[in-house]
Amino acid sequence: MEGMRGVCMSCWLQCLSLLLTLLSGSSAMPLIVDSVCSAPSTAKYSLTFTGKWSQTAFPKQYPVYRPPAQWSTLIGVTHSSDYHIWQQNEYASNGVREFSEKGEAWTLIKEVEAAGERIQSVYGLFSTPAVFGGTGQTSTEFEVYTRHSFLSFIVRIVPSPDWFVGIDSLNLCEGGNWKENISLNLFPYDAGTDSGFTFSSPKFETIPQDKVTQITSSFPSHPANSFYYPRLKSLPTIAKVTLTKIKSTQIFSLPIQPTQFNQIPTGNEIDESLINTPLDCEVSAWSPWGLCKGQCGEKGVRHRTRYIHIQPANNGAACPALEEKKACVPDNCV
Repeated sequence: MEGMRGVCMSCWLQCLSLLLTLLSGSSAMPLIVDSVCSAPSTAKYSLTFTGKWSQTAFPKQYPVYRPPAQWSTLIGVTHSSDYHIWQQNEYASNGVREFSEKGEAWTLIKEVEAAGERIQSVYGLFSTPAVFGGTGQTSTEFEVYTRHSFLSFIVRIVPSPDWFVGIDSLNLCEGGNWKENISLNLFPYDAGTDSGFTFSSPKFETIPQDKVTQITSSFPSHPANSFYYPRLKSLPTIAKVTLTKIKSTQIFSLPIQPTQFNQIPTGNEIDESLINTPLDCEVSAWSPWGLCKGQCGEKGVRHRTRYIHIQPANNGAACPALEEKKACVPDNCV
């Protein structure tokens, strides 16, 4: 029995020694600590959202009516690193689903408020007026805090099945300083909740729900997709966001109603947006061959046709022949 106790005591001491070694070896197992911004406690920023969704840059199925191309209200959040209003390669929340599909922000706002109350991850919620056109600007101002130095926002593409642009967790603080100026190009995302391929496609729920994915010139790789431009390596910029830190002497105020300033492009924005994206002609498959027509005893001719799905634009490839014929023996000859 004494021998057994000695063995157990020896095992216990070995385990204790191993535990102390692991605890002391901090270089081998570093603790992951969320870095806290050490800049002055708060900062104020102006945000300008610029739509660059023009018919020359995105000629395929560009919506010109019912409704025309435009942008929804921007919903923005300042938060800590443990919160996400949306994330690429993750499932969209019910709030993001309703906003990206219908432009309804009520559920999304409730989700943000609940996160702020439950885990204290959200510092502020703000919005901008909508942009009633594919190109145009809208702007606002917001405040950010050291423990909530991240910015996220979402803007719905109108019309679309469930497409949006936005930013996920942009840190406005770098070490002991707030960043002065930031300008980012934005590209479309699919919320993964609707299976439509075109801007104006009817609503068709995705079951089961997909994760949020970025839309590119080749993904989804379906010719019917409104953003499918196989000749391009990447899509043109569809929108841009500019952030500028406001000096403490400047007046801080939020716009309540849309104004001429935040609705109409200024400076060189219009010139910047005029990108000419080539759009190749797209045609249907051939129809079946028709009946052979001609006089008995002589060679006849049969025809087949196809039609144009999309007309070419911006020096894209011209449409091929829409009719073919070939020789045949006339039908029903006696």
